Amino acid sequence: MPIRPLASASRALAVLGTAALAVAGFAGSSPASASPTHFGVKPLHGGTHAAPAAKTSSSTLSVGSSASQGVVSPTPKVYLVFWGSQWKNDPAGVAPDMQNLFKGLYGSQDTWGTILDQYCEGVAKGTVTCGSSGTHVQHPASSPLAGVWFDNAAAAPSSATASQIGAEAAKAAGHFGNTTQAPNLNAQYVVLSATGTHPDGFPNSGFCAWHDKTSSSYGTLAYTNLPYVPDTGIDGCTTLSDGRALSGIESTETHEYAETVTDFWPSIGWNGGNGEIGDACENMDSFVKLSTGSFDLQGLWSNSANSCVTKG
Repeated sequence: MPIRPLASASRALAVLGTAALAVAGFAGSSPASASPTHFGVKPLHGGTHAAPAAKTSSSTLSVGSSASQGVVSPTPKVYLVFWGSQWKNDPAGVAPDMQNLFKGLYGSQDTWGTILDQYCEGVAKGTVTCGSSGTHVQHPASSPLAGVWFDNAAAAPSSATASQIGAEAAKAAGHFGNTTQAPNLNAQYVVLSATGTHPDGFPNSGFCAWHDKTSSSYGTLAYTNLPYVPDTGIDGCTTLSDGRALSGIESTETHEYAETVTDFWPSIGWNGGNGEIGDACENMDSFVKLSTGSFDLQGLWSNSANSCVTKG
């Protein structure tokens, strides 16, 4: 589900505060024209002693509509938007880390991303196995990182609303020249907020991040609200206890990336009884080596394996 929350991501939650940490969907306000519930909510703290992700048939994903657009992102393109002049201060090194993550998330070394290519669009509502039907997600043959923008001419709001975050995604679409719906059928805009800021109430709203869609003059846009997760402390937003300041934001963003790819305009894409592709698997993290370094990648639900997995 779009929000990487404190509780089960497929269910909307009340705003809980940082102590109440479950595994899924946080109900919050959405940008204008979006649904009233964010998606892909990941818990603020995964919990280093959390039980392993359970295999359950209720996690099986099915497609939520027979649409041929907006169900998945067939050829994913990621645009990283570092919002505000506050990014002159990046104590954990989030900006280079996020760029390196997506620069390495492709090709034969990326066996995590191959989990996604079993999912498709243009098939009947309720489909659970695409087979050769429909338009599948394609595993990137080159980096999915399509653009990076430090929008630092002015400070971002210290406590940006969901509507302001959606507006920043639309501003980014214009900056990158994606001014029609066509390129925005694969573009996802990751709006990263700087240390010390509180986008949509973070961290007291009880989520690590969320994703959603918003209407704009450039069409419907898919975007992620990605706060400065290292502000939650070491091991926040991950189930690993490796002492790295960056593990939590890597786990969080891979959760949101995968859910955006497979439920592009939520929630007409792939969902199950436990939420989107990452929601059922928030208790599974794995440190994975890519060509650009080693990263904390969150486990994803695989219909073909009938389980949470970290490789396809």
